[in-house]
Amino acid sequence: MTSSPLKIGFVGLGIMGAPMAAHLIAAGHQLFVFTLGKMPDSIAHSRATQCLSARGVAERADIIITMVPDTPDVEAALFSENGVAAGLKSSACGPDGRIGKIVVDMSSISPIATKAFALKINALGCDYLDAPVSGGEVGAKNATLSIMVGGPEACFDKIKPLFELMGKNITWVGGNGDGQTAKVANQIIVALNIEAVAEALLFAAKAGADPARVRQALMGGFASSKILELHGDRMIKRTFDPGFRIELHQKDLNLALASARALGVALPNTAMAQELFNSCVAHGGRAWDHSAMVKALEKLSNFEIGQTAA
Repeated sequence: MTSSPLKIGFVGLGIMGAPMAAHLIAAGHQLFVFTLGKMPDSIAHSRATQCLSARGVAERADIIITMVPDTPDVEAALFSENGVAAGLKSSACGPDGRIGKIVVDMSSISPIATKAFALKINALGCDYLDAPVSGGEVGAKNATLSIMVGGPEACFDKIKPLFELMGKNITWVGGNGDGQTAKVANQIIVALNIEAVAEALLFAAKAGADPARVRQALMGGFASSKILELHGDRMIKRTFDPGFRIELHQKDLNLALASARALGVALPNTAMAQELFNSCVAHGGRAWDHSAMVKALEKLSNFEIGQTAA
């Protein structure tokens, strides 16, 4: 727990947001919350104050956290008629003319849009941090998320005790947008590692080897990774319930590819991974765990891990 309770707003209480907010409540902070969907029981039955809009959250809290699905959702949460910005505008200013509140977006969205959002919040006399997370629902529940932060370093230092209530690996990356850039880079690496593990295990199975034993052997060498450990096991056991849904990883790779076009950077393997996800979606797999990318490769090879090679 930080030295004294803070007034914290939380907008977006979905699969990730609800447990993250719950950790802040458990630490003794006063929370003001709003979500578009049904209020989760864990929050509804807590000490949190439910507000009628994101504006109401921003009017009451000194630190406002947003945790919503995509770039348009963040823009709406911040700048709609009853959004966070409207609540900031109606807040009293300090003696220096600044409102002094801090907006922290923990969603995974466009780095380019993030920079524009930060400038608009700064113009209202408030600081802005982009702090996307990695670790999924399990990490949110266990407070073990990796948190990648962009924005003023002094502001990061103020908020870091709150991040430590929600995560373990917390890194200040640089200026606004750099946290989102780090998250996009993370999702590129994860997607390409899933593809590599899928190819390797499919190759091993088709060659007649036991893919489970091959995976065990590889775990002791240079090819070892969290993806091989966790998602390799999913591929072998055919457990594709999320997890992290393919449609969400598609969204992150769309951010990567759109940003790459704007920057003039070639990401050929990222594009290939996205096409494999697209194939999964075409076969009804929008809500499959992203480890199910292997199914697209199995379709191309007319062979499934686990079946006996001819």
